[in-house]
Amino acid sequence: MKTATLAARRWWYIMPIVFITYSLAYLDRSNYSLGAAAGMAKDLNITASASAFLAALFFLGYFFFQVPSASYAQRRSAKKLIFYALILWGILASCIGIVTNIWVLFVIRFAIGIVEAAIMPAMLILLSNWFTSGERSKANTFLILGNPVTVLWMSVVSAYLVSSVGWRWMFIIEGLPAVIWAFIWWRLADERPAQAKWLSDQEKQDLESALAAEQVGIKAVKNYAEAFRSPKVIVLALQFFCWSIGVYGFVLWLPSILKAGLQMDMVEAGWLSALPYLAAVIGMLAVSWGSDKLQKRKRFVWPPLLIASIAFYGSYALGAEHFWWSYTLLVIAGACMYAPYGPFFAIVPEILPANVAGGAMALINSMGALGSFGGSYLVGYLNSTTGSPGASYLLMSGALMLSVVLTIFLKPGASDRVVAKAVVKRPMAAHP
Repeated sequence: MKTATLAARRWWYIMPIVFITYSLAYLDRSNYSLGAAAGMAKDLNITASASAFLAALFFLGYFFFQVPSASYAQRRSAKKLIFYALILWGILASCIGIVTNIWVLFVIRFAIGIVEAAIMPAMLILLSNWFTSGERSKANTFLILGNPVTVLWMSVVSAYLVSSVGWRWMFIIEGLPAVIWAFIWWRLADERPAQAKWLSDQEKQDLESALAAEQVGIKAVKNYAEAFRSPKVIVLALQFFCWSIGVYGFVLWLPSILKAGLQMDMVEAGWLSALPYLAAVIGMLAVSWGSDKLQKRKRFVWPPLLIASIAFYGSYALGAEHFWWSYTLLVIAGACMYAPYGPFFAIVPEILPANVAGGAMALINSMGALGSFGGSYLVGYLNSTTGSPGASYLLMSGALMLSVVLTIFLKPGASDRVVAKAVVKRPMAAHP
């Protein structure tokens, strides 16, 4: 069955809900950079090395709880897990605004990482219950668009909040929407098509039959342990580790880099920080469309990352004396680092069956969290010890180049996808 004949209203009903949810998660993990640049470090007597560690500490908690979160979401309920996570991370994020002790801040940052570890694997599992392989890159992209779109508006709004009410109220104000949204999420979200009152019985049957048919063409895998030993999963995990060094070194420290580079105020830095994410939105939509159109995931992953690596190196070579040319290359790097997310996360459900795909995506994402920890800490450390972003540009360029090499050598299981397509073209059997 062609995806065009499946219920089109899924896109209008489901995607706004998951987009807003992931957007709120990303707000509470990335506004730290603006708080740190706006006086939090000075007020709490945080040294440069401690500030770098605090920025990175989130990802340590995120790393340890990815796979347990995926296991709960797959075996129990993604909807319930996300509901409680929204409430907890909203409260924790607001609490940053009232801390007076750096040690309490360490605990809160780590705890937010633990709570938000639930979001990405649970969302990817939920989307795999609703969208077929021919739609999955686009669905993943609309989810992950919550990342650059959030940073796009957060960079401006948070800068204005910091300038008008201070960094403490910025954290308090930006933490509360997650708590409110939790109850809207619980009311609107449906775990599977069978639970959706807004679909007809025929639409439910057609969709679940199409999703079940895709599983016929994929080799059975007994459990998570077997899936985690797959060479393809290992390569994807290493690739995402390197990729995330570049992404989160960029996300968490861009405002500080820009503020220092041209001696600008926080509002100006906020506006300039937003532009790479506007470019990222355009890049993500274009790449996901091409990926779903051609069903060639790998060729839509490594070329953008190669361009990002070259752009970081070019920004390093130009140096601070050519600020605007260097900034232009940073915009290109930011856009190209985000562009391949949709096709990348569409690879796993196409090479592994549904019973382990969620856990494999969680393992890959947890390695990304470990790379994010390394990237955010090392970029902050290099910036503070060298007094310029040059060394951190080289770090991000090298990490992205390694991710390109790993992607090129990946064999994502094209034969499995061909089998799956052949099965989908057969007459639909009743859903078991």
